[in-house]
Order: sequence, then C-alpha cells, then structure tokens
Amino acid sequence: MFDTDLSPGQADFKKTFRQIRYAQFVLVGFGCVVNFLYLATPLYMLQVYDRVLASKRLETLLYLSLIALFAVLILGALEMLRGMIQVRMGNWLDQRLSGRLVGSSVRAALIGAQANTQPVRDLHTIRNFLSSGQRALLDIPWSPLFLVALWILHPWLGILGICSAVLLFLVAAINELISRRPAQSANGARVTNLNMIDRTIQNADVIQAMGMLPRLIKLWNFQNAEMLKDGRTAGDRSAIMQGLSRFIRLGAQVLVLGLGAYLVILGDLTGGSMIAGSILLGRALAPVEQVIGSWRSFLSARSAKERIKTVLSTAPEMGTSTHLPTPLGRVQAQNVWLTMSFEKPILQNVSFSVEPGEVLAITGPSASGKTSLCKLIVGSWLADKGRICLDGADISQWDNAQLGEHVGYLPQDVELFPTTIAQNISRFEEGDNSKEIIEAAKSAQAHELITSLPKHYDTVVGANGQYLSGGQRQRVGLARAFYRNPKLIVLDEPNANLDSQGEDALLAALEIARKWGATIIMVTHSRRLLQPADKIMVLVGGVMHSFGERDEVLKLATLPKNHKGGVEAVRTDEVKSVSAEFTQRSGWLSP
Repeated sequence: MFDTDLSPGQADFKKTFRQIRYAQFVLVGFGCVVNFLYLATPLYMLQVYDRVLASKRLETLLYLSLIALFAVLILGALEMLRGMIQVRMGNWLDQRLSGRLVGSSVRAALIGAQANTQPVRDLHTIRNFLSSGQRALLDIPWSPLFLVALWILHPWLGILGICSAVLLFLVAAINELISRRPAQSANGARVTNLNMIDRTIQNADVIQAMGMLPRLIKLWNFQNAEMLKDGRTAGDRSAIMQGLSRFIRLGAQVLVLGLGAYLVILGDLTGGSMIAGSILLGRALAPVEQVIGSWRSFLSARSAKERIKTVLSTAPEMGTSTHLPTPLGRVQAQNVWLTMSFEKPILQNVSFSVEPGEVLAITGPSASGKTSLCKLIVGSWLADKGRICLDGADISQWDNAQLGEHVGYLPQDVELFPTTIAQNISRFEEGDNSKEIIEAAKSAQAHELITSLPKHYDTVVGANGQYLSGGQRQRVGLARAFYRNPKLIVLDEPNANLDSQGEDALLAALEIARKWGATIIMVTHSRRLLQPADKIMVLVGGVMHSFGERDEVLKLATLPKNHKGGVEAVRTDEVKSVSAEFTQRSGWLSP
C-alpha cells in the first residue's frame, strides 16, 4: 500500500529484493540447522577423549562414531541444498530484472540519456554475490551459538572467545570505514572505463581511419591507472585487515589451547573439553574472518544494487496496456515542439496531416529536425508540446508492442542484429512465418539480393550487419520495415547507400506499399524521390518552411521570394534567411 507513488520499475525493484530477503530468511533457517550440526564434531571429540579413552568401551566408540557420521551426512546434504538455493536465488534475480534493465537502457537511449550495458553487468555482480559470496554473512548470526557452547565448557574460555570475536568485529568495522571510499571510487572508474571500451569498439572503423587509436589507448591507460590506484588502495587496506583478522583468529585458537591446558593442569577442565573448545572457537570466528575477506565483493554488490535502483527509478516508462483498433494510417501532428533539454528547440510548432495511402516527403537542410520528427512519428521520442496522432489516438496512448505491428521504420543508420536475415526481417517473430518474410523481401525488391547470398535467408549478417554492404543493409532494413504490410511506413533517407539501380528498386517498393494502403513518410534530399510524393514538407531550422501538395511546393524552387501561393507556410526570421537558398532551386536537394 506504500508503493502507489513508485514507478513500475521502482515497484518491481522493491518487490524483487523484498522476495530476495524472504529467501534469505529461509537460508538463515538452513544456517541455524547447519551450525547446530557443526556442534557434532566438537561434541564427538569431547566424548571420545573424556568417555571412550577413559572407559575403553569399543561399542561406545562405534555408536558415537555412527551418530557423528550421520550428523555430518545431514550437514553435507543441507550445505548442498543451501548452495543450490543460493545459485537459484541469483538466477531468479537475473531472470526477474534483466529484461526490465535492458528495456530501461533502451528507453533511456531513446530520450538521449546515457545508456549502456552496465546495468546488466551490475546485475551479474549481484547474482554472483548472492550465489556464492553471501554465505559468510548468513553464518555470522550463529557465531554466538558457538561462544555460548564455549562458555558452557568453561567461563574463561567463553571470555576469551568473546574478546576474540569483539576484536574481529572491530577489524571488520575498520575495514568497512577505510575501504569503502577507495572501493567505490575504483568501482565507478571501472564502470566508466568499460563504457569507454564499448564506445571505442563500436567506432573501430572511425578510430582506425583517423589514427585515433594511439591517443585513445593513452587516455585509457591514464584512466585505467587511476582506477588501479584506487583499487590497489582498497585492496591493500583490505589485505592488511584480512591479515590482522587471520592473526587474531589463529592467535585466539593458540590461546584457547594454552588456556585449556592450564585449566586441565588445575583440574578445572578435561582434555576433551580443551580440544572441543579449540574447535568451537575456530567455528565461531571463521564467518567473521570470511566476511572481511569477501568485503570487496560485498561493496561491489552494494554499489551495483544502488546503480540498478537509480536506473529503474529514472528510466522512462513507455507504452500502456491499452489495445486500440487496427489503424488505417492517418497521421496528424498538432503544434509539435521538441527541445530534448537543448536551449534551442529542435522542432517548433510543426503541424501537418497525411491521409492513408499518401506519400509525404520531408526535405530541408541538414540539422533541420527531419530525423527527430521521424522518431516522434514512430513513437521512439515523445514531444514536449503538442501531439502526434495515429488515427486520432496520441502515439503515447498506443501500446508499444501493438504499435510496432503497424509501423515500418527504416532509420538513417540501419542496424541489423547478428542473426540471420530471416530473423532480422521478421523482427524476431516466432513461428512459421517464411511466407511473410519472403513477401516482405519481394515487396522491398530485396528478394533477388538475398537469394544471391551464400545461405540465402539463413545468412548470418554479423554484428551491425558487418558482412553486408551499406546498400545491402539498407535493402534488408527496408524489407524489415515492410514486414506484414504495416499501415505506417517511415523511411529516413532510404536511398543514402543506394546506387541508381537501388533507387529504381526503392521507387518500385514505394509503389507496392502505396497499393496496400500504407501511409509513407520519407525523409530525402533526392529530387527523384520527390516524384512519387503526394505532399512535401520543407523543414528549416526546426520550423516548417513549407507544406502542401507536391507540385505547389516544388514551384517554390522557381518562384520569386514574394510569391503568394496556396502553400501553407510558417516563416520565422531564421526561415526567411534560408528562403533565398530554397528559392534558388533548393541547394540541399540532389538531382
């Protein structure tokens, strides 16, 4: 009842770790039984030394040994079950949150926020800690059990055990205080460095072509040295504390044997109790020492948890569960503004409408907001002001998965996934969809191209489509956009990597899409691709310079600046400064 103000990501995060805590309570219960069973060994030693050796009764030794072996067998079985539960707990956490983290990273990238694979790596850090690193923490609550047993043997032994445990806990606390800051700094630097490596690898061709690699390596070495310095500081301090804790534990075991021997000489303790006391003290102090040894992994897991919490708290939630009727393809934009946190708006007061089956060509100089408008139309971005509607329903009201079924999108940079061409075209849809895949390829005029490849539709394209040329990637991307005849097709410079033959195929594909009633919105700088357009929009500096029927807008390329036609025009001071260029045959348009 307290989660009503939380975002879905925050609520899911909180619920997931609440359930993890419930599972840890189960592990604590296992730990209770396991640590009680650990008492079997010192009790066995106590009985053997004090009873069997004194009575020399073999049947007593036999029965005691059988009981001890049974207890150890149960102990081993419970330890096995506890380990299996820990592994399954980590895997369950990974399955529960990994998909949401990937989605959050993708949505963060859509709004221009920093996004990478670090949240998934953080989740793996937590999973590994839950699977193997938390056992010592779960065993610490049972250390007092062994101290109580030690006290029962003799109060002096109990006092020695308590003092040793207090010293170890102080060492653990000091370790936390002196290691936290350098460990956190090292973890943060490691995250930054890994992200830099990701970006470097993704832009390998640019780096190689412009000779940037030596300087990037130099920068990497500098940043990595800073990270290693902090890591070395944290590691050195942790090693000092770990060595000190090892000295305290082993020294305490030496002292408990010496004190036990002294008490045996005085007649206040038996030899069996002396040996049992040493075993009990070792078991009481072992979890504390193990915690100090695994403290860095605990700090890493804690930092990773906080980063994941931040990601899920700040990532936008997109899409709803509302399913709307299949659209016809009518697109309307009403007073759309987009800033993306920039001082100067990317788009200003853009309004237009496109009817089903029409082709709208968007043109204009570079950096005019054409690509940004495409991202708004397909729902990748959301407008700051105004609205874009598909069949009267705001894009933000559409369920993302349902909207994707009716939208075909070809971005400027065609990204293909390292799977088969068939899987890329089908958008990873499962089931027998070979017919639809081939139909989409034929509609996009890419079927012959694909069948000429070594394995046809089963050809693996490699990361980012590296085994295909730019033109081939673009035509496969067009086939993906045409999959299942979507009602809205948005193409951002679809001819960027095409030759004249490829442009012929593109024009034929546009005509096919028009026949099934698709609304086509296309960004282009090519006069040739303006020919199939029903309407043309000219964007200049984020403002709609002109919008109207194709022939009327094209007349602006030859009409004088003071011509007043039937074309809707929105002109600001910035647009007026570019009007002369458009009037002089639109310099940004290629033949």
